[in-house]
Amino acid sequence: MFQATRQRLALWYTTVTAVLLLLFATGFYLYVRSTLIERVDDTLKHVVEVVERSLVIEPVQTSGLPYRINVEASFRDDADAVDDDHIDLEWFSPTGELLWSTFSEPLDIPLHPNYTGETVHQSVDHLLRQVTKRVQIGRHVLGYLRVSHPWFEVTKPIRQLIVDLTLGTIVTVMSVAAIGWLLSGIAMKPIRESYQRLKQFTADASHELRNPIAMIQTNVQVALADPEFDSPLQRQQLKVVERLTQRLGRLVNDLLFLARVDSGMVQPQWQPVPLDALLIEVIEEQQLVATEKGISLSLHLVEIPAEEIVGENCPLFPALEDDAFTVLGDWDQLARLFTNLVSNAVQYTIASMENPGEASVQVELQQLKRPGTGGGRNAQSLLRVQVRDTGIGISETELPHIFDRFYRADPARKHDATAGSGLGLAIAKAIVENHHGQIQVESVRDRGTTITVTLPALKAETQNKLTLVS
Repeated sequence: MFQATRQRLALWYTTVTAVLLLLFATGFYLYVRSTLIERVDDTLKHVVEVVERSLVIEPVQTSGLPYRINVEASFRDDADAVDDDHIDLEWFSPTGELLWSTFSEPLDIPLHPNYTGETVHQSVDHLLRQVTKRVQIGRHVLGYLRVSHPWFEVTKPIRQLIVDLTLGTIVTVMSVAAIGWLLSGIAMKPIRESYQRLKQFTADASHELRNPIAMIQTNVQVALADPEFDSPLQRQQLKVVERLTQRLGRLVNDLLFLARVDSGMVQPQWQPVPLDALLIEVIEEQQLVATEKGISLSLHLVEIPAEEIVGENCPLFPALEDDAFTVLGDWDQLARLFTNLVSNAVQYTIASMENPGEASVQVELQQLKRPGTGGGRNAQSLLRVQVRDTGIGISETELPHIFDRFYRADPARKHDATAGSGLGLAIAKAIVENHHGQIQVESVRDRGTTITVTLPALKAETQNKLTLVS
């Protein structure tokens, strides 16, 4: 429980940090990218201004335009200057015809006057950042000046930034995960200690209560056995005290058992346990109560056919034919498990006056086989015990909570003198988990309940070892 909580805390620390780092890295990337683009655009605009001031303008009297640009005189000195900065110049006539360029090959890019900067494709994998300026005197357009800058000057540092941010985020997230695991362990330590103290207190309190309860019950029984005790009223009161003391004693025993299970103090006494014999004893113990209530209580044994037990070349479950229903477990705990299940089924099954034979509790013990991944020798033998009753059933909304401690599905049972403490199924689940099994409940309101317990059968090699040791 604490380990799972610690894992969830560490996971939440890591997830929140990863989201914050991702948002920070994205914002930082967009800021740096926009800053680099602005710097390139500023550089291009500055080059446009410098080149525009150096243009040689000559008056023309013969053509329709009063002025023209002397291209050779204007761009002869600028070509070498801009080449060092990876900047290329192009000059176009007023009609859009390319007159001069620093490119070795003319660009197949349409002329779009745009002084704010735009990104265009020079080729499939080559991008340019361009600024185009219309040069004019008054209303007379002298031409167009286009300045280009390679886009890799922006993408190269951007790519390196992405790599750095990715590595930094990964390293930071891993560090936060480790630190979160450490901090969650530190945070869980006082809670674990408090929980351990609470469990120890429950175990100690339950243990200390057993002796006075036993003494009260003994004294009541002695008083009731006194032949000179003739008062009917006092005898009735003592019987009530005895009954309540017995209930309190069962509650204390259940609390003590669960407290010891939680603290790991309960160590099963492992031994071969024949479930068929154990269930026969449980049925015999509950038979009188079932008969008094008009309930049919029965036990059915279902074995795997012999041809399915033994394979052609290798036996699936050797040496299990004689002890087909044997498990490795603790007899007392398993007896307590199935006594709880059968007694609950009998308690909540009510025989009707019209059809007394319809009320029944059926216990079925069946062999199951589950093939393993490595063939017949790795196949696993299972034993399934089902307790079916025709009782009042449990609603779907209550099924997820029936294994909770002190939970009773029917609120009306709280005032029933025969009602339990709500710990029976919690104890049953703890015992099943101690024996590496599974417990499931299926129920329909007013139709009955089926509780299924699946336990691993005793393997032949384990049984042989135990036989040799004994």
